[in-house]
Amino acid sequence: MSSSRLGLRLAACLLNISEARRKHIVENIANAALGKNGQKRPEVSVLNIFSDQDYNRSVITIAASVDELGNSVLAACVEAFQSIDMQVQEGIHPCLGAVDLIPIYPLTDVGVEECGAVARSLAENLVLHIPGCSVFLFGEADLPEKRTLVQRRKQLGWFTKRDFSALEPDLGAAPARRCGLTEMVMVLYPSGRKLLPD
Repeated sequence: MSSSRLGLRLAACLLNISEARRKHIVENIANAALGKNGQKRPEVSVLNIFSDQDYNRSVITIAASVDELGNSVLAACVEAFQSIDMQVQEGIHPCLGAVDLIPIYPLTDVGVEECGAVARSLAENLVLHIPGCSVFLFGEADLPEKRTLVQRRKQLGWFTKRDFSALEPDLGAAPARRCGLTEMVMVLYPSGRKLLPD
C-alpha cells in the first residue's frame, strides 16, 4: 500500500555533514534524528548513510512526515555541531561547515512551498539552538529571490574562499571557526539533482 493511500505526507532531507572517518559520530547524528532519551519518533526513518572517507563527509537520508522532519533534522544538526569541530576537520572535499547542506525534498502529498516553509522554520530554529550558526538560504527557502545553489555558492566563493569572516548570513551570526562556514543552506530541488557551479 502506498504512503499516500495511508494518508502520510512525507518529505526527506539529505543531511550533509563533515564527518565520515569516525563512524560512531556519524551514527550518533543519525540516531539523534530518530529520537533521544529513548523517545523514538515513529514517523521518522533514516533510510541511508553514505560516507566517503577521503572527503570526510557523510550524507544521512532522513524521511519523515512533513510535520516531524524539521524537529528530526534539528536534533541531528545539534548533535553534529556538538561533535564536529571544523578547526581540526580534514578531507579533500571543500566542506566548510560541520553541517554543509540541508536539502529538503517533497515525497508524497507535500508541495514545494511547504518544504520551503519547513526549511525556513528549521533555519530559524538552528540559529536559536546553535551558537555561531550561520544560515544561507536558497531555492524555495530563499524568499523572495529563490536564488539557486549555483548562484549562492558563487556569491559565497564556495570553492575559492577560505576566510568567511566577512560574510553576512541570511540568518544567524557571522561564521564561527568551530562551526566553520555553517552553510546551513536550505535547498529544494524537486528533480533531486545536485548542481555544480558552471
